Amino acid sequence: MFTRSIFLVGMTASGKSTIGKDLAAQLGFPFFDSDRVLEERAGVSVAWLFEYEGETQFRRREASIIDELSSMRNIVLATGGGAVMRKTTQTLLSTRGFVVYLIASIGRILERVGDDKTRPLLQNEDPSIVLEKMALEREPVYANLADITFDTEAYSNPHAIACEIASWYETMVKH
Repeated sequence: MFTRSIFLVGMTASGKSTIGKDLAAQLGFPFFDSDRVLEERAGVSVAWLFEYEGETQFRRREASIIDELSSMRNIVLATGGGAVMRKTTQTLLSTRGFVVYLIASIGRILERVGDDKTRPLLQNEDPSIVLEKMALEREPVYANLADITFDTEAYSNPHAIACEIASWYETMVKH
């Protein structure tokens, strides 16, 4: 039986959690969001962890959660936007499942996040500058890691993207 999971990567607010939930339902897989699992385990929000423990400690926690979750079979996992910046996490994802990169423009991301206070790296006067910088650093890593890429703006809604990913996955299973 085919036992590879799907790991969704991409910038913050690229649709990983929304698409991931739909995709998991279509495939009959459990869905996990690494940030939500981390929050459940820590008993505090990601924003709190960033503020009081710092990004370095947050990334350690995140890497541990992703190591644990990515070892599970037949799941859909939405990773945090910066999770793939650790080489060890890149290796875990690329060797334990299929990596799907979801692309969204900076403009679309800004529309989606609005005044969302739960995204600690965007809590400054001009989030677009931070997003541009993050995109320059992260997008080459996402692209290199990805087994397939989907531009989320090319689809009418998240369900359509989830259907495309499910179709692609089913094709991969047959090979």
